Amino acid sequence: MARTGPRLTPQTVEVLRLLLAEPDRPRYGRDIAHQTELKTGTLHPLLARLELAGWVESFWEDPAAHEVQGRPRRRYYRLTTDGVRAARSAVTNPPGDDPATAAPTTPRPEPNC
Repeated sequence: MARTGPRLTPQTVEVLRLLLAEPDRPRYGRDIAHQTELKTGTLHPLLARLELAGWVESFWEDPAAHEVQGRPRRRYYRLTTDGVRAARSAVTNPPGDDPATAAPTTPRPEPNC
C-alpha cells in the first residue's frame, strides 16, 4: 500500500494538534517548539516535510516588525485548507492506534545471568 502525505510520527501528530487548535493563526517556529517541547532540530525538518506535502504553508514576517524589536526575523507556519482536513484525520487516527497497522514488536531475549 502506497503511503501518501508526510510520515506521522508522534512528534508530527503533536505539532498537528497544536496547529489545529487555531488553524488560521500563524505560529512561528520557536513558539511551536516551546508549546510542543520539541527541539528545533526535530521541529524544523518536520515542518519542512509538512510544507512539502502541502499541509502547511510558511511565510517570513515583515522585516520592519523584527528590526524595531531588535530580534531575528520569524518564519510563520499555518495549516493549509487541505492540511486542516488531513491533520484532523491524522490526529483522530494517529499511527499505531490500530493494531492491524501497528509495527510488529519483537520480544527481547532473556538475559543470561
